[in-house]
Amino acid sequence: MENQTSPQRGEVWLVRFDPSVNPEIKKNRRAVVLNVEEVGILDLRVAVPLTDWKERYKLSPWMIHILPSSSNGITKAVAADAFQVKSLSVKRFKKRMGVLEPALVQEIAAAIALTVGYEI
Repeated sequence: MENQTSPQRGEVWLVRFDPSVNPEIKKNRRAVVLNVEEVGILDLRVAVPLTDWKERYKLSPWMIHILPSSSNGITKAVAADAFQVKSLSVKRFKKRMGVLEPALVQEIAAAIALTVGYEI
């Protein structure tokens, strides 16, 4: 199933991450689009994968807690893993699930900045 629209910042999509190598995120999973439209000329999107929430993630500032809501399409608590941020072809984006609130998108962007040593 090809995606029907272009993934936009803040949207949650089902994304095909395979093939992957060793500890890289694997399989089809949800991810949040983070890039801004004005940056980049290739048909790529910067995305942060989502993984099931675990209480130990509270100690990891790059793991952003996301609760389910009717607008984000998430059905149980998850974490956005900013350490596994990836630039992906739009062909990997399979289905739009929902959209996050802007404050949460900013929190994920700040976590990405933390992982590369940039202070906001």
